[in-house]
Amino acid sequence: MQLQQLISLVLILHWMEDADCQHHASKHRQHKRGSPGCPAGCLTCSVYNGCLTCQPKLFIHLQRDAIRQTGVCLPSCPKGFFGTRSPEKNDCSKCGSECETCFDKNFCTRCKVGSYLHKGKCQASCPDELVPSDAKRECVPRVAACPADCDSCLNSDTCTRCMPGHYLLRGQCYSVCPEEFEPNEQLMECVPSVPCEVGEWSEWGPCLRILKTCLREETRTRKIVQNPSPQGNPCPATSEKRECFTKRKKCGKKDKGSRNRDQKNRNNRKGSAEGSKERKRKREREMGNREEAENRNKTEQRRKRAQSRDPQPV
Repeated sequence: MQLQQLISLVLILHWMEDADCQHHASKHRQHKRGSPGCPAGCLTCSVYNGCLTCQPKLFIHLQRDAIRQTGVCLPSCPKGFFGTRSPEKNDCSKCGSECETCFDKNFCTRCKVGSYLHKGKCQASCPDELVPSDAKRECVPRVAACPADCDSCLNSDTCTRCMPGHYLLRGQCYSVCPEEFEPNEQLMECVPSVPCEVGEWSEWGPCLRILKTCLREETRTRKIVQNPSPQGNPCPATSEKRECFTKRKKCGKKDKGSRNRDQKNRNNRKGSAEGSKERKRKREREMGNREEAENRNKTEQRRKRAQSRDPQPV
């Protein structure tokens, strides 16, 4: 009997402890209604899940943070979502994957980049009677034939792509780009030409003699800051020279020692010339003497031959 009473007492105590725990847990999880702790616009909220219901006319939107979702109340749904209203609550639902904004899940109002809106659907290309508008991201009517040399156009005045061999510039196609522009073969567009840019001139350099002349000149330079594009304005000269003068004695003015050396050289050259003339005269005298001696010998020989032919007297 005492054992049964003891068991009953233990069960009663365990039940009371469990009930007390459930009471505290329920109190911790209870929703706050109109409490200052709730985010703005909430009607009811949870510590862990944010807004659970919103005030009238507001939409509840679930924001995802990793695996956790937190409710917020907004006057309109964010981009990529559309709102649905009901007596119970107003929800934000996600648009289709190809829509940037939508009216409902099956009707887009603006497409993502690369798609064009036609009858509520986002398409990669437009029907034959329409042309794509990158600005509107819609298929728009072809008002008239595209301008000449256009492969595709936004309207009758604006090209979006040119025919081969032509380059796009501000909605127009050119076979030769206008002045101050040049063709870009990769983009097939006319892009601005880049002119050459040079820096400031340096200071003039030292006044140097030009080889063995009496002229002197000084030089200054400047660097190229930006190289030009293929058809940009070419670079001007990057070096410049001008004649200069120094405070030294004039070129050609010699000192006394130099003048003496020059005079000695002239005297040597003069003496050498006079000696050459004297040697020439001596050779001429010697040649004259030899000729005279030869003539005397010839005369003597003729006289002797003549004497040998004449008879000798008895």
